[in-house]
Amino acid sequence: MATWAEFAAEQPDMAAFVQGRFAADRHALIATLRKDGSPRISGVEPDFARGELWAGMMPDSLKSKDLRRDPRFALHCTTTVASMTEAGDAKISGTAEFWTDKDAYLKDLFDRTEWQPKPEEIDLFRFDVTEVVQLIVEGDGMIVLSWHEGRGTRRVDKK
Repeated sequence: MATWAEFAAEQPDMAAFVQGRFAADRHALIATLRKDGSPRISGVEPDFARGELWAGMMPDSLKSKDLRRDPRFALHCTTTVASMTEAGDAKISGTAEFWTDKDAYLKDLFDRTEWQPKPEEIDLFRFDVTEVVQLIVEGDGMIVLSWHEGRGTRRVDKK
């Protein structure tokens, strides 16, 4: 698994694009796997901080329980027809790690946002990435750049 910092060092332009798409709207969608293996879609607010990709969740929420049981996830930025056409789209897949040493992250979060949840008020996850996808509309077509850990980047032009 690659950390976000490792991916960003390998693909700085793609990392900047993807972070920008997620920053355009704090809200995103995360897909997790339920106990029976079926998918669950939930809202989440991903955070790129300290060279890592993070998300905090309500303690013992269903998405938190899903990730602690099976750490695989897929994350999708908020996209509308207008934002897709104008700014593109971004997706990230990988695995989540339940993070118990929250102090440094929460201090950083407070320094950036002045929001200070108590450690017991948040289930914190750090995400490693195995796939990152960037989509751009260009004219009547679409350009799909996909990075896969160990395989590098591939470009597909769709008309």
